[in-house]
Amino acid sequence: MRKGCFSTMCVLCTVVATVSVATLIGIWIFQLLPSIDPPAVLWDSYRLPTALLPDTYHVSLWPRLRPSPAGIYVFTGNSTVVFRCVRETDLILIHSYKLNLTAEPTLTALSGTPAPIIHSTWMQDTTQYLVMQLNSKLTAGESYVLRTEFVGKLGNDLEGFYRTAYKEGGVIRTVVASKMHPIHTRKTFPCFDEPAMKAVFHITLHHDRGTVALSNSMEIRVDTVVDGTPVTITRFKPTEYMSPYLLSMFIRCIFTDMPATCSTEQVRVWAPPGAVSQGLCACALSLTGRLLHLLQDYYNVTYPLPKLDQVTLPDVHYGGTENWGLITYREKRLFYEPRISSNRDKQSTATLIAHDLGHMWFGNLVTLSWWNEVWLSEGLALYMSYLSADYTEPNWNLKDLIVLNDIHRVFAVDALASSHPLSSKEEDIMKPEQISELFDTISYSKVGLRGSAHAQFTSTYLQTFAYKNTVVSDLWDHLQRAVDANGTVRLPRPVREIMDRWVLQMGFPLVTINTRTGVVTQQHFLLEPDAAVETPSEFNYEWIVPITWMKSGMEQKPDWLLQRSEIHSDMKTVGDEWVMLNVNLTGYYRVNYDSENWERILEQLRTDHQVIPEMNRAQIVDDAFNLARAGIIPVALALNTTVFLSKETSYIPWESALMNLDSFYHTFDQTDVCGNMKKYFKKQATPLFEHFKAITPGWMRVPAGHTDQYCSVVSWSLLSSARPLLRTASMFVSFLCSFLIRVDPNLRSTVYCSAIAAGGAKEWEFAWRMFQNTSVATEAERLMSALACTRDTQRLESFLSFTLNPVKIRKHEATSVIVQVARNKAGRALAWNFVRQNWKYIFTEYGAGSFSFAELIHGVTQAFSTQDQLDQLRRFKEDHSDIGFGPAAWALELAMEKTKANVKWVTESQPEVKECRSETHL
Repeated sequence: MRKGCFSTMCVLCTVVATVSVATLIGIWIFQLLPSIDPPAVLWDSYRLPTALLPDTYHVSLWPRLRPSPAGIYVFTGNSTVVFRCVRETDLILIHSYKLNLTAEPTLTALSGTPAPIIHSTWMQDTTQYLVMQLNSKLTAGESYVLRTEFVGKLGNDLEGFYRTAYKEGGVIRTVVASKMHPIHTRKTFPCFDEPAMKAVFHITLHHDRGTVALSNSMEIRVDTVVDGTPVTITRFKPTEYMSPYLLSMFIRCIFTDMPATCSTEQVRVWAPPGAVSQGLCACALSLTGRLLHLLQDYYNVTYPLPKLDQVTLPDVHYGGTENWGLITYREKRLFYEPRISSNRDKQSTATLIAHDLGHMWFGNLVTLSWWNEVWLSEGLALYMSYLSADYTEPNWNLKDLIVLNDIHRVFAVDALASSHPLSSKEEDIMKPEQISELFDTISYSKVGLRGSAHAQFTSTYLQTFAYKNTVVSDLWDHLQRAVDANGTVRLPRPVREIMDRWVLQMGFPLVTINTRTGVVTQQHFLLEPDAAVETPSEFNYEWIVPITWMKSGMEQKPDWLLQRSEIHSDMKTVGDEWVMLNVNLTGYYRVNYDSENWERILEQLRTDHQVIPEMNRAQIVDDAFNLARAGIIPVALALNTTVFLSKETSYIPWESALMNLDSFYHTFDQTDVCGNMKKYFKKQATPLFEHFKAITPGWMRVPAGHTDQYCSVVSWSLLSSARPLLRTASMFVSFLCSFLIRVDPNLRSTVYCSAIAAGGAKEWEFAWRMFQNTSVATEAERLMSALACTRDTQRLESFLSFTLNPVKIRKHEATSVIVQVARNKAGRALAWNFVRQNWKYIFTEYGAGSFSFAELIHGVTQAFSTQDQLDQLRRFKEDHSDIGFGPAAWALELAMEKTKANVKWVTESQPEVKECRSETHL
């Protein structure tokens, strides 16, 4: 192979055009970077010293798409980085992980003056550095050029520069892709791999003829011969000034794009030819163009790149990754086929694209300074995903679904004593596994900025910090300016004083109103009130709480709760009046009432539930069940909040109730108190089923409304087990064999699962063959989930074992299979035993940085409610302490705390639940 090279003069020509701007930004970053006390030796610290700042990189990579005689896939490369010395040092630390140098690094001064000589070089594996000791100090203010040559393993761990494969026309083809986020660029080439270390990247890829290569910027391809090997060399234009984790590279053969022009941006969706010809990318392409227009108008900031590529991959940990200019997606999340894909599939595609496009501004243009504030990127992008997707589909009411998908989800985690604040201390987030742990429910789902000042705030924030890094105080400063300029928003305290209490301390308050006295109080809500809270708070777990409220159906003037206890006389009630707090769930807190007010709210739900807003009907149920779990209100009261459902036809209250009733059922299903719970479910759902049967009619039409379609699925799934299941199984085989029986895509998951549960070996084997052979990713996902519904424990064990073989179950799907089996009562113990027995293999083979590990731990333990299961969790932690748990360590702590709370709840509430069942015929 001919080694690529760049002369000092060549690099100088490239840098001159950008160095002046880069210097100004670099000085700003240097001031922003923290002053951290050095360890005994700098290379033992997980944070880079601040003496050197990168300006530009020239990186050339050549991945080999065929294995060596030893069966190993590799890539070779060289990298030249121009960096500035801002403080004298005789040490160069640059991130490098699992790379082997093939030549000694060289160092030259950009000015042409003699540079220090590299005295010694070594790899510091623990902190993932390439360390270079110099014989003299670098000069402050001087720029230097460091060149390295290296070889790396082109693994299949879905991290860094990796390979995967797909089948096209019966032929297995290799794909090269990348996932640099958050700290995997260092596995691809030596670099200053921190988000504040922004630079300009010049990327060159060598690849086989007949393949296409993509990266963040526009490409120029040249066919040539290198060392006798015909190759294509693709050079990419310089990137914008950006963080290294935003780099993206991709190589694939027989690939087709769907080009389209959106204003001045070239938008392309890349997918296999079959998917393009079937139109599976048309929905994504249309959505992308509309969303780009929306976001540019909303932010008042133009998308800064000349193109936006979106690529489908068979294997990727996340649904999508926000690489600037080259977003990669899991196939099943981007493809949409109206005849096969469900309503939920289309919603998932819309919100995912909106989320990653939101990152083009929040995260890419303006980037967090360090990973201790992940939510600055992920949380804001998630909120914008709902806002912008709601714009593209205004009749879907997607903004309301944030209650179910995110707020209820994060409530469950943030109510534990082992939760964590949105913003951690910078010194507490250093190691790779600590960084990975922060990409969790808290960082994604706890954020929501609403109100008229939002658009103005985002515009000034993005314009001020474009191509820079920020910390949370920058956010509050700009939000305060927007509030001040708005003129109609009245706050009781400065923005920073209010928001620090929500961001710098974990958890959330329980607000309690006594309508007899008007006394309103707050306390830190914990699922287990006696749990020891070991994380101190400078605010003593008090919040400045926005109170929206209504009295007997009439919204009142909003107010604030500024102390632990206050008297709000206007919230007193007389006669049949009732008070309800947190209208439309605009605040992040739970609510409790005095018993008389609870009864009046329940009476209102029974007589005319629509007087209470839809989101609050959902929240009343969710609050009540969680208050009962914490022992604050009786279980009977929580169960009584579901009585009105026999008249309810809206999706959000139903789904909230089902999530809580399902959790209740699984928590108590190892006792003798839940024998009639399913009968109660069906009794309440029968009117809903008949309602949708009448308006469809007879299930021959799909309901017009988006959430109505969801609600029809709810009713059908609740009552499907009452139908002759063997008939369902025979329908399933007939449908898959001939497609003569057309099943609404929204109902297919339920039909498939019911059929597999009722059927035997014939149905399971048939579904397995269909799963292996289908080319439609969303259909494969439904079949995969259905296979976990069987009641045959031997087949469940076999299905679990398939996750250890990536030929049968892809690595990114393994977690989903194990969790789906755990949701099946027949497979719950099997899945947990499987994880315990195979943890070492799973942890090492699937990649220690996999974000799905936390999901795996949560999924297999979410129904744990016995002392024996709690003891097993503790032994699991002890038995595998030598291997570790990586990003799942925090999830394991949460699982133990939640199981402990469940054990206490079952023990203390079992007599009450028995009595309640007897009285209410549950």
